Amino acid sequence: MSITVNGLDELKKLAGSDLGTSEWIEVTQDRIDTFADATGDHQWIHTDPERAAKGPFGAPIAHGYLTLSLFIPLFTGLLDVRGVTTKVNYGLNKVRFPAPVRAGSRLRLTARLASVEDVPGGVQITVDGTIEADGGTKPAAVVQSLSRFYL
Repeated sequence: MSITVNGLDELKKLAGSDLGTSEWIEVTQDRIDTFADATGDHQWIHTDPERAAKGPFGAPIAHGYLTLSLFIPLFTGLLDVRGVTTKVNYGLNKVRFPAPVRAGSRLRLTARLASVEDVPGGVQITVDGTIEADGGTKPAAVVQSLSRFYL
C-alpha cells in the first residue's frame, strides 16, 4: 500500500517512519536477458540456463545491478510524493548483495525513510531498504538510497 504525501512539508513529517513493504516483482529469465543486452554483461551465470544449472548457484542468477535497478519500481509503490516538479535519484551510500537472485524469483522491498534534509530548491531523502527474495534466508540487497525532490 502506497503512502501519498502532498508537498515537502508532509514529506518531512514522515522522516524516521517505516514505509512498509512493496508488492512482489518477478525476475524472469527474459528480464535477466534484457538487462544483459542493455549492459553488455552476458556472463553465463546470468544468460546460459543449462550451464548455470550446473554452476555454483544451481540456476541462472540476476545481475546484482539488475536487482539494484528494481529498487526504484519497488520504492515508487511505497511512496508517492506529489506537489513537486522533479524527482531525481541522487546516489547511494551503501549497497550490498548478500544473496543471489535466481531466475524466476519474486522480490519485494521493505523500506524506512531514514531522513529528509533541506537542499537548495527542495529536499534530499535517505531511504534504508531491504530487497528480499520470496523464500530467501538472506536479503537479496540492502540499500541506502538518496533521492531529491524539487519544487
